[in-house]
Amino acid sequence: MGSIRRYLTRAILVILFASSAASLVVSYVIIDDEMDEIFDAQLSMLGRIVTGMTTAETSAQEYQRIAEQLTDQENIARFYSLTMSHGRLTDDDAADPNQPSPDEPVLALGFWNDDGTPRLLSGSWSADPPFPAPQRPGYAWVEYQDHSWRVYTRYDEASRIWVSIGLRERFQTLLSRKIAFGNTLPDAISVMLAAILIYFVIRHGMSPLGNLSRQLSRRHDQDLSPIEGEVPRELAGLHNALNAFIERLREALERERRFTADAAHELRTPLAALKIHLDNARASDGVQSEDSFDKARLGIERLQRVVDQLLTLARLDRHRPNAPARVDLYPIAAQLASELWPLAEARGQRLAMSGLTRLDIYADPTEVGVLLRNLLDNALRYTPNGGSVEIRLERIEGVPSLCVVDDGSGIEPELLDKVTERFRRGSAPRASGSGLGLSIVATLIKQQRAQLHLRNRDEGGLEARITWPATPKDTAVAQDHSPHR
Repeated sequence: MGSIRRYLTRAILVILFASSAASLVVSYVIIDDEMDEIFDAQLSMLGRIVTGMTTAETSAQEYQRIAEQLTDQENIARFYSLTMSHGRLTDDDAADPNQPSPDEPVLALGFWNDDGTPRLLSGSWSADPPFPAPQRPGYAWVEYQDHSWRVYTRYDEASRIWVSIGLRERFQTLLSRKIAFGNTLPDAISVMLAAILIYFVIRHGMSPLGNLSRQLSRRHDQDLSPIEGEVPRELAGLHNALNAFIERLREALERERRFTADAAHELRTPLAALKIHLDNARASDGVQSEDSFDKARLGIERLQRVVDQLLTLARLDRHRPNAPARVDLYPIAAQLASELWPLAEARGQRLAMSGLTRLDIYADPTEVGVLLRNLLDNALRYTPNGGSVEIRLERIEGVPSLCVVDDGSGIEPELLDKVTERFRRGSAPRASGSGLGLSIVATLIKQQRAQLHLRNRDEGGLEARITWPATPKDTAVAQDHSPHR
């Protein structure tokens, strides 16, 4: 669709003109039908009047006088005498009956003898050949001299003559058209005025949308303030949606700016430490040099982990969640535990699984893997050497739940609600942490419509529990409460 205003204007005008044309056609049809009835009634009345004026004793002189009354300067009526000449009827040729008439009459009258020979014909019917004699009484359409006539015929038994009165169809049609157009003309004028008013009304009604567009087009790329001003009720939804979108965009850009600043700060520390260690390794020899290289290697590992987590967060911010599918948590958790077991063993940590051997949820399998990896990695990194980390698969009141428990130092109570923020760490974080692991977990939790609960254990350490929406009742679960390594 190009222009809404142009579309509405054209559509409404087309509807107006189409309805006006339809009204004209219907009006013409109705008027034409009504005129047929009116003219038929008039012809019938005139036929009865004329029939009543003539009798069997009506003389030739009286018919001649009627013909004279029907004759004018342009239309000559014709009286046929009753004398025979060479076996044919003759007429009194006082004037040329075939004289062309510039204005032919629309009403005609004719008298015929009982044998069908004409006795008197008005000018329109007196040409050569004359108007055909009637065959039966009543109404009929007759074609004569390239014209259609509506004819009403009566037969007088007393005088034994046929009387016909006809009305030219063209007159009736023209009269119906004049009446129809006369009645429709005010409507047509009203439609034209309405079309002009509709154009300006639509133009005025669409002006708030134009004002809104101009207000947006004049903004620079840094102006993310809400759109102010009153808008019509029909644009209130669009106005609110735009303001909500601007607010989300502002928050996203602010989050990106904050993320960029935090990332730059987080990367600056390991890079500075790496530079120092490399300078020390170059300036020293022997054991000190190797120690500096080991520290530099640890710094590179930390830097690599930060970069990987930053890329993961960037992908999550731009990732559209897939349709959830049924996923069994046990094989995913078991595989991740086996992958991270060497890291736990190198630190003397114990990594175990317990609870159900099958736990179905509805989620994205890839996201579930990333979520569990970051949760386990975070627990292992913040658990001291020789500690333990346990993965529990449970179903609590029909709700699937995964719990990662460690015996580390836990999180300060005042920071439990903030540690999922990016680059947010406890007050005494381990050196290898970057503050992004739980942020990734929180992002994935939100996308999966699950819930994350963090709790400091009474016996020490942290409990991170994830609960997903309950699966359908037909999901089969196997119960196995024995621990697994």
